[in-house]
Amino acid sequence: MKTNQLIAITAAILSVYPIASALAQETTPPPATVTMPLWPTGKMPGHGAKEPEKMLPARGDGATRITNVSEPAISLYKTSKTQNATSAVILCPGGGYSILAMAPDLPAWLNSIGLTVVVLKYRVPNNNEGAYQDLQRAMRLVRHNAANWNIASNHIGVMGISAGGHLCARLSANGDKATYPKLDNIDEEALRPDFAILIVPAYLSQIPGHLSKNVQVNQNTPPTFILHPEDDKPFIPGTKLYQAALEAAKVENEFFNPATGGHSCPLKSNAEIGQWPKKCQSWLIKEGIL
Repeated sequence: MKTNQLIAITAAILSVYPIASALAQETTPPPATVTMPLWPTGKMPGHGAKEPEKMLPARGDGATRITNVSEPAISLYKTSKTQNATSAVILCPGGGYSILAMAPDLPAWLNSIGLTVVVLKYRVPNNNEGAYQDLQRAMRLVRHNAANWNIASNHIGVMGISAGGHLCARLSANGDKATYPKLDNIDEEALRPDFAILIVPAYLSQIPGHLSKNVQVNQNTPPTFILHPEDDKPFIPGTKLYQAALEAAKVENEFFNPATGGHSCPLKSNAEIGQWPKKCQSWLIKEGIL
């Protein structure tokens, strides 16, 4: 895929589930400062898609949807709020591990509060292990380039919606070991995120009453902010189990659990769920990330 096309489709996150499209009218972020592939040519572990990458029809909500991703990449969006080294967050799109669904509002908001944003284009469809390898490599690439990109190397976190939230929880719980062999000196960088933001995360529980095996929280799990409305019936049970595990492991966390909102994350809403951006920003300040 050509770089300008990759930049055009790489932005923030909306899930394949009915995430609200009433996002804040933040300024669209400027073109990516850096767009680069994750893996050295011919050395990507695992496999790509069986069919050519394609964009899916628009749904009128401003989101761009793609599938059949075989060339994972990252795009960097610098914040202009400060000239000092900034905290950074790797954004993982939603889409049920079938597609990547994206709109420009969220990275613009994150830039506006002082975060550098790295949007991850990971492998789909039905390639959970490939997607997880892509997030691991993205974390290492960002750490490796932190000085060049004016990023504080001890303030690099992850943020994901729905399936992307599951990816972030998985790396948060397993930041001490990689699932692919070392390829180069980039793979000497640490995997553990310094913080995590989970937005309506999916798949945290596959068996009722039990966390999924690949998201077993431990004392090394990073500080975590979670947004999940109570009425997101398919996925709220897993999130509650995950948050309880954070508490049991004495991991710093904040859980915003509005009564309604479904599988959504509107940046602006008069309903209770519309408080989440301010709560998230306050949490980032409290944790010393902003």
